[in-house]
Amino acid sequence: MGYECLSCYGSLSYKTPVLDSLASHGMLFGQCHSQPLSTPSRVKLMTGLYNYRNYDYFGHLKNDQYTFGSVMKEAGYTTCIAGKWQLNGLAYKDSIPYWNDNTRTKKFGFDEYCLWQYTKTRNEGERYSLPLIDRNGDILNTTEDDYGPDMFADYILDFIERKKHEPFFVYYPMVLVHDPFVPTPDSKDWEKRDQRYRQDTAYFKDMVAYTDKIVGKIAAKLKATGLDQNTILIFTGDNGTNRSVFTRTTSGIIKGDKGNTTDAGTHVPLIVYWPEKIRNGSVYDGLIEFSDFFPTMAEIAGKEVDCDGKSFYPLLTGSDYKPRKTLSVHYDPRWGKEVNQYRNQFVRTIDYKLYRDGRFFDLTKDLQEENPLLPDSLSAKEKEVYIFLENE
Repeated sequence: MGYECLSCYGSLSYKTPVLDSLASHGMLFGQCHSQPLSTPSRVKLMTGLYNYRNYDYFGHLKNDQYTFGSVMKEAGYTTCIAGKWQLNGLAYKDSIPYWNDNTRTKKFGFDEYCLWQYTKTRNEGERYSLPLIDRNGDILNTTEDDYGPDMFADYILDFIERKKHEPFFVYYPMVLVHDPFVPTPDSKDWEKRDQRYRQDTAYFKDMVAYTDKIVGKIAAKLKATGLDQNTILIFTGDNGTNRSVFTRTTSGIIKGDKGNTTDAGTHVPLIVYWPEKIRNGSVYDGLIEFSDFFPTMAEIAGKEVDCDGKSFYPLLTGSDYKPRKTLSVHYDPRWGKEVNQYRNQFVRTIDYKLYRDGRFFDLTKDLQEENPLLPDSLSAKEKEVYIFLENE
């Protein structure tokens, strides 16, 4: 889900009243950037490291990695993960001996789990209607009337209820709004069972709305248990919107570019809601990258960590914060040809972007990166920025 999918970022195609409300009562980040694809993003998010340091296979997280789950667990939090895993190396069963090890979440700091694509592949069961879900070692018996996103959310709500008297940490990598683009329980076509996996980008709108609805359930549960004031609720996306989706916004139509390193492939929403600390309607338009979440969690937990990221915790508390001058992406998905063709490295400021191969773009005039600036035509300012980025 790219940033353009939320109405608080200017979307005209979708309505996201819950997330809009969290943004208006919390902090909206205008320039958060992920990796262009989900697994590379989640490896970077969970470990705070650039992909060239620890990313070896698509759909895999190496056993020796130290994650924010471990940070929070060691700090005394009870931990839970629900949603999409896809980090056991299921596509490399001949190379990875532990691909079916259902204890790996514990190795990364999570006490409980409720997951799709943990030790079973997508071919063995999908994530929406009739989902294939592993919950703490048990493969659940589900029906066509069961909807995976509801089951993950319900597990989180139950976890909050059970752990409301102690510090807890929940990581919820949602399966929405990933393809296949299919009906949700709120779609008219949901009533037709034979249509529940009929793919059509027209359903993407319903999937965004259902994402908003689920976030609303979690926020409501925190409020009902009296935990909302001093619980930090963070919402982000792990890559840009699918390339088959076009979104109308107040700035024009944005074509999703998931898998590619353009702005539309990496620019994602980030909203943080924490009533006890964050002033209503706060906006931060500086750069945030996915390596920053790990040290932010560590600072919340009072732990020091060594990583590539920069904690943005001071932004949440109103403390002194030195903004990032640049952000970096090393992208080598190591998957199919369709995505591997976009492997790349870049460093950027808010306005300019430099690729490893020397392509240089002014993003204020060329956000789609169609016309690289030519070296012999750079202005004095552009030359200065180019040299600065080249040395980063």
